[in-house]
Amino acid sequence: MDKSKANVPKIRFPGFTDPWKQHKLGDISDVTKLAGFEFTEYVTYSDEGTIIALRGLNVKGGKIILDDVKYIDQSDFSKLNRSKLFKNDILFTYVGTVGELAIIPEDNKYYLAPNVARIRLRKEIDPQFIIQMMGNKTYYDEVIFPLIATSSQPALSMENVRKFILKLPSFEEQTKIGEFFAQLDNLITLHQCKLNRLQDRKKSLLQKMFPKNSEDFPELRFPGFTDPWEQRKLSDGTSKIGDGLHGTPEFKDTGDVYFINGNNLVNGNIEITEETKRVSYIEQSDDDKTLDCNTILMSINGTIGNLAWYSGEKIMLGKSTAFIKIRDFNKKYIYYYLQTSAIHEYFFNNLTGTTIKNLGLKTIRETIIDVPSIGEQLKIGQFFEQLDNLITLNQRKLNHLKEQKKSLLQQMFA
Repeated sequence: MDKSKANVPKIRFPGFTDPWKQHKLGDISDVTKLAGFEFTEYVTYSDEGTIIALRGLNVKGGKIILDDVKYIDQSDFSKLNRSKLFKNDILFTYVGTVGELAIIPEDNKYYLAPNVARIRLRKEIDPQFIIQMMGNKTYYDEVIFPLIATSSQPALSMENVRKFILKLPSFEEQTKIGEFFAQLDNLITLHQCKLNRLQDRKKSLLQKMFPKNSEDFPELRFPGFTDPWEQRKLSDGTSKIGDGLHGTPEFKDTGDVYFINGNNLVNGNIEITEETKRVSYIEQSDDDKTLDCNTILMSINGTIGNLAWYSGEKIMLGKSTAFIKIRDFNKKYIYYYLQTSAIHEYFFNNLTGTTIKNLGLKTIRETIIDVPSIGEQLKIGQFFEQLDNLITLNQRKLNHLKEQKKSLLQQMFA
């Protein structure tokens, strides 16, 4: 390949044509870490204060995370000259979880804690451009990872950090690219926040729309429903509750039936991938062959409580998957009732096994369910189904933006 072409990205903003130039990080910045003597002589952490000590756990995904912070005294801060952080300094984790990055947003508020390096760029280098480049998985795999030492835990020396190779365009093109990806990151953050709000709303409503602690009424109800709820065993409204094969079937690459365990139950769906093992149709049990659209699948071994609808897939169940064939209840109502914290608490209080936990079929059959009229069950099931559809839609939008960013990172950097 022509060397000049190798130093030009596939996609560029109009007006930029010059090849990108290669530099070592140490040649375009000052890279340092907290000196050991500074830490031992001056640093005393506190749970309160004004100067935040940024540790590795505070640097993640291009952002400063302040959920768990420690502070240092203002008088100590004045003595930590090498570790003071200023606006546009870049943080880089170099021990343990290596390669997390963030930009300091303001002066005189943060200082460097152990295991985090400070990268102070020359004025003609754009920090947003640098963290987008260095935060790219391809850059990590090709540049950062080969320099990591792994004696006891992953770590990088400052010498090796300074050796990082970067290809840089003009400052104007850096700024364009940095601003573009910063805006894309903001859009991703907005969609993530919206998704989090929807998930929190569902969690809250699951608590309020089902009775608590053996009460006869939920906190929230649809208009027109006033009758008290009844308590029944789950088995009272099902035709059968069982699990899958306890042995090992004969797997066949050409089999037309997928062998399903608890890890295949994801967000209400049976997830079948290229890695999912296959069996012949003759391996299926009678229970496998009689699964129908009123069947709920649930993980009961190792991972507990994952749920999925059965939607006609050609499958054979393993022992870590239970099936619940709904008969007298509304299936959607039961599906969401099984997601409540009260049911999760009941299940986890009745697990067996030491290393690998197991939820027994007897426990599932004897699960006490609060049951309203079939009309109210239908309303509740439909409501949560619509909310789940909204959550799924927003998750897809978020995933699309992340994939879009991933693709653009590959094409907009040399």
